[in-house]
Amino acid sequence: MRLTLPRLLQLAVTLLTAAFLIVPAIQSILAGLTVNYFRGLSSGFTLRWVGEVWRLYADSILLSMGLAVACLGVTLVIGVPAAYALAKNPGRLSRVLEEFISLPLAVPGLALALALLQLYGSMTGFRTSWTFILVGHVLYTLPFMVRSVLAVLMAMDLKSLEESAATLGASAVTRFRTIVVPNAMPGILAGALTVVTLSIGEFNLTWMLHTPYLKTLPVGLADSYASMRLEIASAYTLVFFVMIVPLLMAMQWATDRAQRISR
Repeated sequence: MRLTLPRLLQLAVTLLTAAFLIVPAIQSILAGLTVNYFRGLSSGFTLRWVGEVWRLYADSILLSMGLAVACLGVTLVIGVPAAYALAKNPGRLSRVLEEFISLPLAVPGLALALALLQLYGSMTGFRTSWTFILVGHVLYTLPFMVRSVLAVLMAMDLKSLEESAATLGASAVTRFRTIVVPNAMPGILAGALTVVTLSIGEFNLTWMLHTPYLKTLPVGLADSYASMRLEIASAYTLVFFVMIVPLLMAMQWATDRAQRISR
């Protein structure tokens, strides 16, 4: 392929953009693996700071993982049937309900957290429980599950499939279990990966809802940069990348698969 001036310019812009995004991340990760950041790589490599991160923030990491799994479970139980109901009953009311479900995406996380605090802040036991943060995560991630599943269901002839199964004596529950769920699996998988990724990485809403004993992974990351030495904070960033990057890659794969099936 001949490299013309426009192609060279496009390549240069792409490389510069990639460097702008990747180089700071690489530098931050290296800072967490060096003995002394200010001396640079000449000070040698170490995993000491990663161990310090686990010692100081293991509870935050485990809390984020538990919240992500719980959030996934709740959004699956609510989101998949909701998407099925919207796909089965298209019309103006369904459109209104779909927009209502997506409303939390248009509201800043801080405002959504403030609304939850005003509504449930006086419930001391609930306010200091991890389930309070879970409610915020569910509100924020549920639209992604509903829209992912709904896109797949709307792309197939759901009515004909259900009518065929009904003529064979399948009940509504059986049709949902054996027809809807298997055919919607690409959307469910894409939505699940999106929910888990967003739950682990969500900061704004969680920062308002957390307590000193309930710090999630992103909140702990902000805390480490504010109060710890740079090597520990950078090692925390490395831990965060190790957890989130595989999920992002899996989410991209699931999204591509869902798009191919919908065609």
